Amino acid sequence: MYPLRRNRRLRVNSTIRSLVQETILSPNDFIVPLFVVEGKGIKDEIPSMPNYYRYSLDLLTNEVKELWQLGLKSVLLFVKVPDNLKDNKGAEAINPNGLMQRAIKTIKDAAPDMLVMTDVALDPYSVYGHDGIIEKGIVLNDPTVDALCQMALSHAQAGADFVAPSDMMDGRIQSIRETLEDNAFENVGIMAYSAKYASAFYGPFRDALDSAPVDEKDIPKDKKTYQMDPHNRIEALRETRMDIEEGADIVMVKPGLPYLDIVREVKNMSEVPVAVYQVSGEYAMLKAAAANGWLDHDAVMMEQLVSIKRAGADLIASYFAKDAVRLL
Repeated sequence: MYPLRRNRRLRVNSTIRSLVQETILSPNDFIVPLFVVEGKGIKDEIPSMPNYYRYSLDLLTNEVKELWQLGLKSVLLFVKVPDNLKDNKGAEAINPNGLMQRAIKTIKDAAPDMLVMTDVALDPYSVYGHDGIIEKGIVLNDPTVDALCQMALSHAQAGADFVAPSDMMDGRIQSIRETLEDNAFENVGIMAYSAKYASAFYGPFRDALDSAPVDEKDIPKDKKTYQMDPHNRIEALRETRMDIEEGADIVMVKPGLPYLDIVREVKNMSEVPVAVYQVSGEYAMLKAAAANGWLDHDAVMMEQLVSIKRAGADLIASYFAKDAVRLL
């Protein structure tokens, strides 16, 4: 009781504050999303994501080496697929000489110990911009899962350490796990996007990959039939529990800041590490506010990242990873 107990004694200077700090960020907490494009000599800034870039494979090598030197040990790969290679079934996704497959090998050549995670979803390959095969205006579940299994296997064959299914189809974790096991890739892990919400925060990402749903007749205008309703909490726990039972090694909540209550609940019930994806809209908002002088960029960035880890994240996929590590 006051005055015997004065809580401010533990805040009186920076030394004591650092000694009793409960949440500590390190380079080991981060997964770095990387966008890859065809061509040579390309480092293309994404207009809605200032200071973030798409890389051709030759320049991807330099970026990966820099990440490794900074102590960043994991990347999450996304590819921007040329329109002429898109269809309704994602055939290009299993091309052994496809952009994703070559990107995996490029990274492993540049930094052999870099942990390579790969996006497993059809939307970059889909002529309709959806995460699944569409028939009569419906995103089909089981045929999509079959395609995702072959996609994941192709990534494993190219050298991926983890596959990261981001599609939210039912049953895909177990099917992918069984496919990997049957093909002697038992050590390739699965990071499941378990609680991925149908969020309005994904806009800049879809600009980066040109993967937004197309506006055509008989094509769903959004992804609400497979991504989760932002109003729901218990559903996130159910989805996560099922993914763990089906063989997920890491589970993910996406987006980050608007869903920290979900992060905490998932952490409380999860038997496996919990990842959080701090998404493109979260990144773009801070960049815009800082550019207008409304917020202190670095201070707010670090506060956001600390809040995500404090909520329960073991890993954070963030476009701020390089900036944060330099400050750390």
